[in-house]
Amino acid sequence: MPSYRIDPREFLRRLPVFSDLGEEELAAMALATTELHIPRGRTIFQRGDPCLGFHTVLYGQVKLSFVSAQGNEKIVEIVGPGHSFGEAVMFMEKPYIVNAATLEDCLLLHIAKDAIFAELERHPAFARKMLAGMSRRLHGLISDVESYTLRSGAQRVIGFLLKDAPESGSRITLAASKKLIASRLNLTPEYFSRLLHELAEHGLLRVDGRDIEIVNADGLRAYEG
Repeated sequence: MPSYRIDPREFLRRLPVFSDLGEEELAAMALATTELHIPRGRTIFQRGDPCLGFHTVLYGQVKLSFVSAQGNEKIVEIVGPGHSFGEAVMFMEKPYIVNAATLEDCLLLHIAKDAIFAELERHPAFARKMLAGMSRRLHGLISDVESYTLRSGAQRVIGFLLKDAPESGSRITLAASKKLIASRLNLTPEYFSRLLHELAEHGLLRVDGRDIEIVNADGLRAYEG
């Protein structure tokens, strides 16, 4: 892991939620920010731990998950650079309801909730941006529930692929293992792999490990397998 230290203000001012803050406000927020270098495969927090703020990802990826009564891990979200997690629980002042662990070596910033709450009291625009960010997250979760209940497994996989590679000839590299992506889509790993194989057999995409090329985007959109 890199040993250098960053100036939290330089990163915070690049985040939309903090973009309207002045230098004095940014400096106060930076004092409440902790830089976290966390190797791959480490736990950041566990369900039931107290939430003392929220995290933003500078680089790396973090999985948010819980374990079912049957002992199976369900991936709720995979969080990448420029995104954050933990805000909603922070505002509820409740313990974490999911587990968080690193999928890669990560650099995170943890912003203490006391500083956030104080800034909300002073800065209405900041409050609106925090609400907007959480509303986008809620909208995404509602879309996930809709997908799980109304769309077939094939439609879920196709939607996932076309989100990042909407055109024929587009290439994507899966950000996580197929097992984790399958969990994120509420599919078994075996079914996810079988769907990729079927789509490749139909000449709609090419799969090489985590690398996927969209061969026929229109064909994918029309696929009803």
